[in-house]
Amino acid sequence: MTPAFRLPVHTRQLAVAAYAVLAAAIGFDLSTGPHWTISPVLAAAPVLAGVGTRRARIPLAVGAVALVLVVVLGVHDRAVALLDQVASGFAVLATTCISAANVVLVATRERELVHSRSVAEAAQLALLRPVPERIGGLRVAVRYLAAAADARVGGDLYEVLETPCGARLIIGDVRGKGLPAVETAADVLGTFREAAQVEAGLGDVARRLDAAVRRRGGGEEFVTAALLHIGEPDAPAEMVNCGHPPPLCKQGGTVTRIEARTADGDPPLALRELDERPYHTERFTFERGDLLVLYTDGVTEARDAEGRFYPLESRLARMPENSPDALADRLVADLLAHAGGTLSDDAALLVVRRQH
Repeated sequence: MTPAFRLPVHTRQLAVAAYAVLAAAIGFDLSTGPHWTISPVLAAAPVLAGVGTRRARIPLAVGAVALVLVVVLGVHDRAVALLDQVASGFAVLATTCISAANVVLVATRERELVHSRSVAEAAQLALLRPVPERIGGLRVAVRYLAAAADARVGGDLYEVLETPCGARLIIGDVRGKGLPAVETAADVLGTFREAAQVEAGLGDVARRLDAAVRRRGGGEEFVTAALLHIGEPDAPAEMVNCGHPPPLCKQGGTVTRIEARTADGDPPLALRELDERPYHTERFTFERGDLLVLYTDGVTEARDAEGRFYPLESRLARMPENSPDALADRLVADLLAHAGGTLSDDAALLVVRRQH
């Protein structure tokens, strides 16, 4: 089923103005003498009728009315050559057929787009399993926001696992859109779910993920990802960041970016082939009551009406919520308000609070 289509306000206003001009032209023609005619402008009527509709019968009906008006004006403008009046009729007929055909074509393409997107979304939701609300001493909340209906589904991914070593998390974003991105995300998550259980270090997990993406080929395909390990309460948390936006740690009213301290950070997954150095593991304090916010670039690259990016760090610092669920809901509401209700790219949020 094709989704309801509604023209932007300014486009509707222009269409109304065009119809008003046509009506004024017809009235002027009828009020003047029979020596000239403006009937050729009626060919614009079915074209206007086809703007913004997905029903071919609308431009066909308007075209039929325009043909009747051509006949009426032809009778009124008796001094105008018959050949000119016939030409006006053929012009209306031609634009009516073209406008109706265009409406059918656009509606068909939109249905195909909706179907393709629904398949990709179903595949994406199948691999993005619900995360546990509690895992060890952590509370977790996830929010996933799909982009606007005319955008292609993205390859955002996330997972939270309890392993023999402690809790392990990943959030990532595949370069590209559509089913290929979803397939890559599925490979990354499948590898992470297995490697996180058996590999002792996050760097070893990251190297296996890198190899999994490289095996897919494709040349330019890569994945940004942040991997985190949260163990015992008295031990620091660990992060390996493969080209992903840095997580934020909220401690009271202070928000800190968790960034690698090395001059050159680790590259995205699939781009490590020529670098044999071990992955850099960043350790940071994550104590009871602290909150971690992991996100994809669909959050920070959301723009408002003036083109400004969403200021996640400063907005997060002013939010008093301590529950992951409440904070995630507040962030989503604030993000959508900033972006005018819709996003141009898929976005994922993963909020984690240390309980003890």
